[in-house]
Amino acid sequence: MAGTPTNISYATETALTITLASLASSATAGRESFQVDNTTNKYLDAMVYLEIPTTAATTAANDKAIYVYAYGGLGADDFTDTATGSDAAITLKTPTNLRMMQVISTPDTSTTYKSVIGSVANVFGGNMPKYWGVVVQNFSALTFNGTEGNFTKHYVGITNTVG
Repeated sequence: MAGTPTNISYATETALTITLASLASSATAGRESFQVDNTTNKYLDAMVYLEIPTTAATTAANDKAIYVYAYGGLGADDFTDTATGSDAAITLKTPTNLRMMQVISTPDTSTTYKSVIGSVANVFGGNMPKYWGVVVQNFSALTFNGTEGNFTKHYVGITNTVG
């Protein structure tokens, strides 16, 4: 007797609150997103998508990379490393205890870097934290576009449905 199939289900794209306009290149600083509260939707996973436009004002240098980390929390005010759960500047510890999600290579100037940032659950050992967010570190020497509306930042929650 065959069981009832389980299918993957994708939620509607939801804005990720993080201010990236004019984020400076730094070896120790970045920007963290406002926390995502997963206690209501109880997503099994989430996929993050970012579009980061840069300007021709500078040439790629340093690591030629944008680093995207995840932070998590079991409570709404206790997060990984120096994260606070707010849309705010963050000073990264060296080495950091944030979870590496993606390295976006930045070989060119004046372009928009688009990346589907992998599974949030994957970076936490297969389980979603109750509260989570991302940290973006610009270590490309490129200048991020100065208009916040030119960036795309969202996530899609993932659940399973029966039938």
